[in-house]
Amino acid sequence: MRAHFDAAPTESNGAARHYRSLLAHYFNHLIPANASVLEVGCGSGELLAQLRCGAKAGVDLSERRIAAARRRLPGAQLFVQAGETLQIEGTFDYVILSETLNFAADVQQLLNALQRVSHPETRLIANFHSSLWRPMFAVAETLGIRRPSPLSNWLATSDVHNLLRLSGWQCITTQSRILIPVPLLGLDRLCNRWLAPLLPSFCLTVFTVARLARLPASTPRPSVSIIIPARNEAGNIAAAVARTPEMGSGTELIFVEGHSKDPTWAEIQRVAAANPARQIKCLQQTGRGKGDAVRLGFAAASGDILMILDADLTMPPEELPKFYEAVASGRAEFVNGCRLIYPMEDKAMQFLNLCANKAFGLIFSWLLGQPVKDTLCGTKVLSRAHYEQIAANRGYFGTFDPFGDFDLLFGAAKLNLQVADLPIRYRERTYGTTNIQRWSHGWLLLRMVLFAARKLKFV
Repeated sequence: MRAHFDAAPTESNGAARHYRSLLAHYFNHLIPANASVLEVGCGSGELLAQLRCGAKAGVDLSERRIAAARRRLPGAQLFVQAGETLQIEGTFDYVILSETLNFAADVQQLLNALQRVSHPETRLIANFHSSLWRPMFAVAETLGIRRPSPLSNWLATSDVHNLLRLSGWQCITTQSRILIPVPLLGLDRLCNRWLAPLLPSFCLTVFTVARLARLPASTPRPSVSIIIPARNEAGNIAAAVARTPEMGSGTELIFVEGHSKDPTWAEIQRVAAANPARQIKCLQQTGRGKGDAVRLGFAAASGDILMILDADLTMPPEELPKFYEAVASGRAEFVNGCRLIYPMEDKAMQFLNLCANKAFGLIFSWLLGQPVKDTLCGTKVLSRAHYEQIAANRGYFGTFDPFGDFDLLFGAAKLNLQVADLPIRYRERTYGTTNIQRWSHGWLLLRMVLFAARKLKFV
């Protein structure tokens, strides 16, 4: 393999340069601008040079190609090594394998070696060719459109997922891109942006994002802040405090009252005064909507793990420790409650609401590239560190979400966080009426779906 690439030209032809720019476009969509990046199998640095990221490093087994990469990227760290025997200092936020799996002598050994340059938050992004395109590549080489390549691996998506799992990595999301890899009078841009997400089986390139699957070493138990938005929920405040268990090294309850017409605010203050042993903060909104309340509560939170608990208590607070353990153990990075698995009480959810929840679950699973069965469940849990990253990146989506749930889901997807559904037992309300307006909020959700599709899929 080294002999082949040492003998091959170090500069790509026009079609290959265009394809490389397409890859760079999608990598830039997946990688934050301040991230440190290592590309294994970087060649002459053509892809690495187009990435809008922080510190750059590259590894390739061809000394001739690394020499060309050093001329192209004078500020990058560049090494002549095989990925299977990787030996460099430091760790990176993102590790890229751009078609390197196709040429690896031992894919599992390569994936194992990458753990040495990864920290617990590192994301591995691998792109590889779909086997469907193998005959077309052979024709292109015969016609001289594509340069000859050495014998390569042809890995199905299931093969890559299996090898990641065997090597200690956990797949987060997989998406297919690029229907037309060469310039074609603008038709390539149209098809790659708008048709490729709808025709994934026909796409040339598969992108897979993964994280380390091993659990973190034993550390002090993280503390928790539980944000409880409350509007017209006076009858549920005392129960919310009494029924919420202590978790980790400390549990903070943050009530955010939002322009109630009943005595919710007075009840929050009374209950807080009656429970001096609990850490309770009482806030009032100046803005409107649950999303504003959630952001206000998170801004005031001091815990390491942040939770949202709806004040109607239809999600039993007694189940919150399961959410805590999922995040504290490292098994998931964003935990979403799911009401659609266990049987629910008769009047907990109306039939039309159930249908809408199932439909939105299917749509959002496609949008996010991860299975999310119940996007409208109010209970969502993540670490403070990840929330701060989402908040810092909020400008990408804006603050259009009045509910707060989708701001977090979209942000988690953009940051490639591992999302997990956690089944809960959904209960009937015992006080008050729902604040959800079925038709107006349903229409708003559809608009949010279209907006998110534009930002996450059709890019």
